[in-house]
Amino acid sequence: MTALIATIAVLADWLLGEPRRAHPLVGFGRLASRIERVLHGGADRTATLRGAFALLLAVAPPTALCAALLSLLGEMPVIVTAIEIAVLCLVLGHRSLHEHAGAVRSALRFADLPLARRRVGCMVSRDTDEMDGRHVVAATVESVLENGSDAVFGALFWFALAGAPGALAYRLVNTLDAMWGYRTPRYRHFGWAAARLDDALNWMPARLTALSYALLGSSRSALHCWRTQAPYWDSPNGGPVMAAGAGALQVRLGGPAVYHGIAKARPELGIGLAPGAADIQRSLRLVLHGLLLWLAASWLVTCGLAVMIDA
Repeated sequence: MTALIATIAVLADWLLGEPRRAHPLVGFGRLASRIERVLHGGADRTATLRGAFALLLAVAPPTALCAALLSLLGEMPVIVTAIEIAVLCLVLGHRSLHEHAGAVRSALRFADLPLARRRVGCMVSRDTDEMDGRHVVAATVESVLENGSDAVFGALFWFALAGAPGALAYRLVNTLDAMWGYRTPRYRHFGWAAARLDDALNWMPARLTALSYALLGSSRSALHCWRTQAPYWDSPNGGPVMAAGAGALQVRLGGPAVYHGIAKARPELGIGLAPGAADIQRSLRLVLHGLLLWLAASWLVTCGLAVMIDA
């Protein structure tokens, strides 16, 4: 059943995309902002505890509600399945990833660099106002590779492991990390719990994503970059994903970037030349092929288990 639900949810996400109005994750973001306003009292020694409590307050109720609803409706399998499909579809971001990256590529195709900067700014947390075209492309490819892990493969992993409540909790934590997980004076302590929990939840999905990229691209380059470059990246999960992805595509990513007005030295990832506009589509194709690989693997496991049970 997991393979069937995942397949239907992936198709629904691709056909329907994100809700244009009243997206639940947008509503969750507003709720998290209200919680932050109440609990964020400054960067004192209690900020880490207040941040952990804010994390719990934001994530536990919707996750518990989802689990309770599925439990109460346990005698109605059709409705339970429909809810699981709906939840997984809402936490997946495959089509959204294509739309955002495609918008950047479209702006570059028409040589509209200011528009391309604004559009890539919707995908990354770094400053984009002074980017040239080469850096816009590189930032887009990096975002596709990393968000492929966060918004696609991570959600599928936790759905397979813990059902709809697990996928929902994962995506909510991932959203809080995107809101609070910065190493800035405001969030260094308050966002610590969200950042560390997101790291923990992404540890295995990130490495499975990196392996998928390696299998589907230039395997030798991907594995070499993963082994030799990922340990130097400051994110324990982003490093393997982007190093393997850059190696699989045989492009050069990473390097210096500006975050919140502060220049940050980042190591280089991958091999070869800087990516061109066509590599945005290549990165999207790599994520798509990885998604198809995961769905195929889930069906193989499902069929294998069915054969074992019948035997």
